[in-house]
Amino acid sequence: MSKMAKKKKLKKVKKIKKIKKTRISKIKTSSKAIEKKSVIPGQEEKPEIKKIKKQPTEKRIYNLKDFVVYPKHGVGKITSIEKATIGDIDIQFYKILVEKEKLTLTVPINQQSKLRPIATINQINKCVSILKTKPKIKRTMWSRRAQEYDQKINSGKIYELAEVVKDLNKNTDIIADQSYSERQLFEKAYERLKSEFEAVLKVSPEEVQKKMDKALGRSKISEDMQ
Repeated sequence: MSKMAKKKKLKKVKKIKKIKKTRISKIKTSSKAIEKKSVIPGQEEKPEIKKIKKQPTEKRIYNLKDFVVYPKHGVGKITSIEKATIGDIDIQFYKILVEKEKLTLTVPINQQSKLRPIATINQINKCVSILKTKPKIKRTMWSRRAQEYDQKINSGKIYELAEVVKDLNKNTDIIADQSYSERQLFEKAYERLKSEFEAVLKVSPEEVQKKMDKALGRSKISEDMQ
């Protein structure tokens, strides 16, 4: 092979190596760019560390002497709003008197989700309409129905309370027409509903009873049975 041919071959080999080197360099540069792109967003968008905050005071604020409903005990009246320090934490709470049960409840303000305001006039009127409808008696065992009625009574929902009163109403005041457990549940629901009617309508217990009994179609208690 002549010197000229050797030189041409050598130049060709160098040229091929240079092209390969350039390609490799480009590949490395692009891979670095990809890595850089994938890293930068991660670095810029650092995961937000949320601090654990104390449970905030709920939006609803009740005032002194307001009537409220505590599901398991019925209507109560706020007698005071007090503060106390428990474990270095300042806690504000309501003192609620449930007169029917001669019970005073202590409810922290930031846990007042258990409370609800007393019903509106429109809700009371809806309850009267419910009391006027026919009772719905299920054909299930009484023990199961009794459990369902009890859950409705303690739900704190006024319409469910009205439904229990309506379903357990016998249109009579004769004790023999109801079993002991039926009578107990009826009286519990009746008194809960009656106390809320009193608080909303601001009339005497006698007037409320007349209104409810009229809606239920109950017979009047004779003087001999009182």
